[in-house]
Amino acid sequence: MNNLLVIAGPCAIEGQEITYNIAKELKNIMKKFDVDFYFKASFDKANRTSISSYRGPGIEEGIRILKDIKEKLNLRIVTDIHEPWQAEKVSEVADIIQIPAFLCRQTDLLVAAAKTKKIINVKKAQFLAPWDMKNVVKKIEESGNSNILLCERGTAFGYNTLVVDMTGIYEMKKFGYPIVFDATHSVQKPGGKGTSTGGNREYIEPLAKAAVAAGADALFFEVHPNPDQALSDGPNMIKLSEFSNLLERVIKVYKIINE
Repeated sequence: MNNLLVIAGPCAIEGQEITYNIAKELKNIMKKFDVDFYFKASFDKANRTSISSYRGPGIEEGIRILKDIKEKLNLRIVTDIHEPWQAEKVSEVADIIQIPAFLCRQTDLLVAAAKTKKIINVKKAQFLAPWDMKNVVKKIEESGNSNILLCERGTAFGYNTLVVDMTGIYEMKKFGYPIVFDATHSVQKPGGKGTSTGGNREYIEPLAKAAVAAGADALFFEVHPNPDQALSDGPNMIKLSEFSNLLERVIKVYKIINE
């Protein structure tokens, strides 16, 4: 990959207006940089900590909102699926179909996503070793799809804690596919607030810099105008007004490494 690939957007679709406005602002930000940009937002967050947590608008309304953004702003779209039947429907709007970390070994889900022929971004589970992702890769390849991204998003390290082993990026690159580093989910404190996930957003920038230095080809960021008021994953999201400066500093490291 010549240019850094950047996937960014809010964790969950919170409504048409706010999601559209975030997408529009991100598009304006990306004009400053020589990157390949994809807008990401989820129509459903099926693995929330609490049954009362906000999940999103659902697949029908979510696809409608994402399609509106795609057409009006001419943006490429990333969204995730949780069940095999969703793959074909989501492929109507998504340029990249994302497989959540907890579901990365679900064969039926991987096969259904692969059959759409879209790019598949698979997040490495918090409980998997990097070299174990070879089996995930094989499931997608043998389903007739070699458009694969592998995503590092931290590894379980005791209770309510993740740690990022940057050698995992190097290990997964051996499979021959681009590696995404999820800079925001990697700073989560899973279940750390009792009924919701906590996080340490101050670590996002140093980890993103370390990831591109270690060979990551792409970066994933969740952003929000007011993370502390976000309906999902607020503690580990970047404030939208701060994202441009953060990205500029990270890209400087990427360019040095890839000169």
